[in-house]
Amino acid sequence: MSQAFTAIATLIARPGQQDALEHALRALIEPTRAEAGCSQYDLHQDLANPLAFYMIEHWASDEALQAHDASAHIQNFRARAGEFLEHFELKRLRALA
Repeated sequence: MSQAFTAIATLIARPGQQDALEHALRALIEPTRAEAGCSQYDLHQDLANPLAFYMIEHWASDEALQAHDASAHIQNFRARAGEFLEHFELKRLRALA
């Protein structure tokens, strides 16, 4: 099993779609926090750019994140994301100190 890690998802809304993206992201919080292996799943919005959202996540393992990616709520989000999502990027981070 892999080691625990933090991930930061960057999600940029299409112009004028930030409310729709925020609503869709908020809907992911409760079911994701209930998933095995998830110890943090917090939504943030950039103060300087309201189109930019960040999900700060902590996963017990790569397997836990893979199970999250395969979950029904994430699959439903992805099916609708083209309506409101301009850009997505996920960074996996290793804690150093």
